[in-house]
Amino acid sequence: MILTLVEKDLEGAAVDVSLEALTFARRLSAEGGGVPVDAVVVGEAGDELRKELAAYGVRTIYQVGGDGVAAYSGAGWASAILSVRKEANAVVVMAAGTDRGNELMAHLATRAGVAMAANVLSFDGLSPFTVTRQVVGGAALEEMVLDQRPAVFTVAGHAVEASPAEVPGAADVVPVAPEIAAADLVARVVSTEEPEADESGSLKSARVVVGAGRGAGGPDGFTDLLELTELLGAALGVSRVVTSAGWRPHHEQVGQTGSRISPELYIPCGISGAIQHWAGCSSAKTILAINTDPEAPMVTRATYAVIGDLHEVVPAINEEIKRRRG
Repeated sequence: MILTLVEKDLEGAAVDVSLEALTFARRLSAEGGGVPVDAVVVGEAGDELRKELAAYGVRTIYQVGGDGVAAYSGAGWASAILSVRKEANAVVVMAAGTDRGNELMAHLATRAGVAMAANVLSFDGLSPFTVTRQVVGGAALEEMVLDQRPAVFTVAGHAVEASPAEVPGAADVVPVAPEIAAADLVARVVSTEEPEADESGSLKSARVVVGAGRGAGGPDGFTDLLELTELLGAALGVSRVVTSAGWRPHHEQVGQTGSRISPELYIPCGISGAIQHWAGCSSAKTILAINTDPEAPMVTRATYAVIGDLHEVVPAINEEIKRRRG
């Protein structure tokens, strides 16, 4: 059986990357002869969540409850998930490659005495079970053999597109209240605050993203870039240099410490393409880079490139778009 951790948002629905992980799990299941895909949820699995997970082919939802998991604890939650794994005899335990997913799978793998692969993109073969994962912030790929059981890994965001199963699962809810040692609760969340509004949703889901980096030149250098985003129905994404300088708000940042995007088209303008930025945009289907440096990492990795000053190239693109549209 394949056991997948499903994380919830504030409304109790599955987060998008967990649905992607379930889609990945189904593909793995199909290669393995159709072994069941189960989910583990910490806290209540409400009716809407149950219906959602059923649509993604989940057979059983292990609903973990009890005082030990009332507040987040990396060691405590991992202990609970490991208890579920033993009860269900899962051969694979996996999660989305979020901060929480990576932390919990690392704890679990250590306790189970097995290796853990983070940010997996795909798998190739089951005997031995070989995965390809992102390393060095997405700048390189590594093949890793997971020949121990359980196989423990996380799925990189946007490695697959979330899609419901052709045949829904039963999504039967099984309550579980494992005992958690006091030592596992020493480090835990003791208080929470309301998060600031997440304004990055349109950026993460945009089919076209126009990027802007140091080449914009300053807070007044975005006029033409914003016009291009409007003409293309795109979203604006910027590099860390831009937000650190206060030129644009943080919710527009793309990269390792910002949003990870996977648009059909990404147009980075004046962005050198540091590893941290590449980690956030490497899933783009097509990249059209505009840069004065032909040797910039973003240019060498791009599908297409225009060598020139963005303040000359972008206005020309805008005018041509408007001319063709009449």
